[in-house]
Amino acid sequence: MSMFGLDSTEITGLIKDLAPGPDPDPGSVAELFARASWTGIAEPGDRAAGELVASLGPDGALTALVEAWPVARIMDAASVAGSDLTAADLASALARWAPRLKSGVALVALRQAVRFRVRLLVPGDPAWPIGVDDLGPHAPIALWLRGNKAALAAARYSIALVGARAATGYGEHVTMEASAGLVDRGFAIISGAAYGIDGMAHRAALASSGQTVAILAGGVDRFYPSGHDALLARIVESGAVVSELPCGSPPTKWRFLQRNRLIAAASQATIVLEAGWRSGSLNTAGHAASLGRPIGAMPGPVTSAASAGCHRLIREFAATLVTTASEMAELVLGTDMQEGEAQGSEEQGGEAQQSEVRTSSDAPGGQSHPTSARVRLTDALSLRAPRTVDDLAARSGMSIADVQAELGALEIDGGAMERERGWVSRRS
Repeated sequence: MSMFGLDSTEITGLIKDLAPGPDPDPGSVAELFARASWTGIAEPGDRAAGELVASLGPDGALTALVEAWPVARIMDAASVAGSDLTAADLASALARWAPRLKSGVALVALRQAVRFRVRLLVPGDPAWPIGVDDLGPHAPIALWLRGNKAALAAARYSIALVGARAATGYGEHVTMEASAGLVDRGFAIISGAAYGIDGMAHRAALASSGQTVAILAGGVDRFYPSGHDALLARIVESGAVVSELPCGSPPTKWRFLQRNRLIAAASQATIVLEAGWRSGSLNTAGHAASLGRPIGAMPGPVTSAASAGCHRLIREFAATLVTTASEMAELVLGTDMQEGEAQGSEEQGGEAQQSEVRTSSDAPGGQSHPTSARVRLTDALSLRAPRTVDDLAARSGMSIADVQAELGALEIDGGAMERERGWVSRRS
């Protein structure tokens, strides 16, 4: 027998390894496999994918792709379920998903996940971080977990600690005290495992025998940054390393920006401990603000450029000035987390999480980034290995037509060059 054109026997065996428990029925296996597949078909935060999965179900939506249903047929089925996805949005989405619909790719990712003892989490699982559901159609379709499910479940009572990679001694010191102090108060620590502030937040939580969760921008089978291999291995032992991307997925600039929305959504508050004027950690604060989550910022010396971003959050975006773990805890303990507020934050999050990350220079985390298409394509290009348009489309999650159009513009700007065997980057 086959499932989505693949051997159902192997799929069932892999799913049992990735989601251990009572033997799932064929319908459950199909849904779990479909959710796993969608994490590799659509880029993180893809609204169209979220809408389609919500309306047709993950397996129904995947069937529509595999069987190449016409746009009209998909629209009819989605409309019955109340979806407001437009035909134009759907057609555009189908074009960018098509390069990734390659038979067996999902199986390769699942085999790799089994090899690294990774677990597949879906909404409704006791360990699922329910805060991410506030992202609405931009929420992850599934999550990949390496480590302890209990640690992720404990993260429902958590605070995100983020900041600059190029941290100063001052920044690392205040981060260590903040992380240890919050762990003593029963909070789990969520961060992104980057160098600098993130790494110190994780280390201090582990040293205080607390729970910590690292959310990655690539597959959990390939730790990034590589210099934090040992740290991430320690987190796997007692905490959790999580990603919405399947095993084998490389981290890219676009995925880092989208990863930040999960850090903000999975935690009850976000604290920026040290950040420059255009630090990427301000992007995380921007996501937290759009979700209605409290934001705190640690002040630094007024002469320090490394703290300019924190001062900017306090001055321009009404972040709460915090100096101790006690004051950070107050952001959560003093917030009335009523259901009505949660529903309101979901509406705000949905509006802010359009198909592109907020990039306005007057928004928290706003940086003068190029368009999402330019970011994705630049990430997909190699400096040395020529890549075809089809390959670039699959790597970037863009349609072939969009890749061709963006390559032309990038070539004019001097950022790409076509060779006999494909395109290469001309980044300095």
